Amino acid sequence: MASSSKTQVEIFQPAKRLKSLPASPETLTPKSSISALCKPSPTDATGASGDLVPSESPSTLTPDQKKRIEINKALARSKRNLRLCTEKIERTKAEGLDYVKLEELLVEETWLEALPGELQKPYAKNLCRFVEREVRGSVPIYPPPYLIFNALHSTPFDRVKAVIIGQDPYHGPGQAMGLAFSVPEGIKMPSSLVNIFRELQKDVGCSVPSHGNLERWAVQGVLLLNTVLTVRNHQANSHAKKGWEPFTDAVIRTISQKKSGVVFLLWGNSAQEKSRLIDESKHHILRAAHPSGLSANRGFFGCRHFSQTNQILKRLGLSPIDWQL
Repeated sequence: MASSSKTQVEIFQPAKRLKSLPASPETLTPKSSISALCKPSPTDATGASGDLVPSESPSTLTPDQKKRIEINKALARSKRNLRLCTEKIERTKAEGLDYVKLEELLVEETWLEALPGELQKPYAKNLCRFVEREVRGSVPIYPPPYLIFNALHSTPFDRVKAVIIGQDPYHGPGQAMGLAFSVPEGIKMPSSLVNIFRELQKDVGCSVPSHGNLERWAVQGVLLLNTVLTVRNHQANSHAKKGWEPFTDAVIRTISQKKSGVVFLLWGNSAQEKSRLIDESKHHILRAAHPSGLSANRGFFGCRHFSQTNQILKRLGLSPIDWQL
């Protein structure tokens, strides 16, 4: 593929009419959801590290206040990771290069420790070269580079409680944000996401949100992992079988081997194939049809996976997921 004179950041810019895709990590978070939830309360104070810490002793905090502090810290960590990626891209651009090496865009320390040397393996080297060629080409690649590893950056390894597995990113301009099934605020919700919210409303009573940004789930410990992390504009599965699958398999396998009590929500045949990577003697697998418009009526509706996940987490002594956006 012929090289392009465009920079990586320019190539990944969405169409101008889609202004809802964030231009920077600072604008990624929907103000209507996480920002409001994480607004400091009178019992919160900012510590020297920038994280919110309670000004009262933990024993005097309400569960809601503890949850707010926990989510605020996770959100700050996610934003830090996005900022580090953006800074790497800007430095590369200033040096006259038109792309950042893929392996340099994974910056979350807990995943680098959990997956030592994974992106240096032969298959991953080939994957990196492929993505770099695609970035330098004339066809836009989604999501933007600083969001390619957004799932891992939003849900550190030590915080993973549940895993929802998707396929490849949405392939329309402005849709993909590096989290399975999620779209930025202002982008029309795909049918799969509409059906997820319908089931969520019937299962646990959540009101249907006005947007499809699932970042609030991610920072609570729900890893929203696509099996392929990049895609060409309007070409579904165009980056399948290029090396992403072994990488995301390694993510799933590592969670299975190094953690216990994780809830895996496997929707559809493609996701359920990943059960071979999961030790069911120490983890929990919930299976259902895919939430797409073609299959939701064949077993997704009525699966009650959201309430089941929280029941399992409570039995394990872990805080449940607040699914409301």
